[in-house]
Amino acid sequence: MLAAMTEQVLYEERDDIAIITLNRPEKKNTLNNEVIQGVADGVDVATKSRDVAAIVLRGAGDTLTAGYDLTSHAAGARWDTPYGTKGPEPREGAWDPVRDYQFMGNNVRRFMKIWECPKPVLGEIKGWAVGGATDLILCCDLLYMASDAHIGYAPSRIYGTPTTMMWVYRLGLEHAKQFLLTGRAVDAETAHRIGLVSQVCEPDELAATIETDAQRFRHIPANQLALNKLLINQAFENMGLRTSQMLGTFFDGVTRHTEEAYRWVEEFDEKGFRQVIRERDAPWEDYGERPR
Repeated sequence: MLAAMTEQVLYEERDDIAIITLNRPEKKNTLNNEVIQGVADGVDVATKSRDVAAIVLRGAGDTLTAGYDLTSHAAGARWDTPYGTKGPEPREGAWDPVRDYQFMGNNVRRFMKIWECPKPVLGEIKGWAVGGATDLILCCDLLYMASDAHIGYAPSRIYGTPTTMMWVYRLGLEHAKQFLLTGRAVDAETAHRIGLVSQVCEPDELAATIETDAQRFRHIPANQLALNKLLINQAFENMGLRTSQMLGTFFDGVTRHTEEAYRWVEEFDEKGFRQVIRERDAPWEDYGERPR
């Protein structure tokens, strides 16, 4: 079965697996409301399908996703919050932290459908998985990474905090701080060494490898998989995962409404989006290349 959850998210069932593909390659599969909802809907469909033993999440083109579509935000686009709120329409430039939290919290709830899905979800990382991309992909159960790919949370430098907060639960304290305080991109070799990903593959072997491994789950009863996943996840729930997500989601809104953040976004029009990003990242380009 091949279908489209939206124009920007494709859904396919074959060989006992479901494949959910972010299909916005001309925009590096950046996340907008349609993409996020399409992924959530795809997980729901795969969960209900008797023919699906496991799910593969990937991106079309040369990258998984470059995170949230900041260019649309900078241009003034606004996503409606999922709940109606009683009160006056906010004045120009005003920030309503509750409205912001509802909006970002709705994204987190949709990302967490991957975590809550009773079937294994395997994430395919190629090219880049940056910023909000990590809020999505780190909810997967197993991660497979191309040898030339990178993953990181550059918004740590300005304009964000992780909302699903999976970094700290997938890594130990030292590595979580190393990569979240600096925003440093993690290469595939390092990601595998520190336990962030399950397997590193050559780029041209990545898709076949992850699909083959996903198909192996058909040999395990679905209820056995569901119970084991629930048991493992519950250990992290007991360590305060949901509380961390609440704080991460709220703090994300705070970081986007500081004076520094406002001035940073204003530079998009003055210098161009790509140049502003380059200037943010330039001091960290050789970080990690130092002798150890």
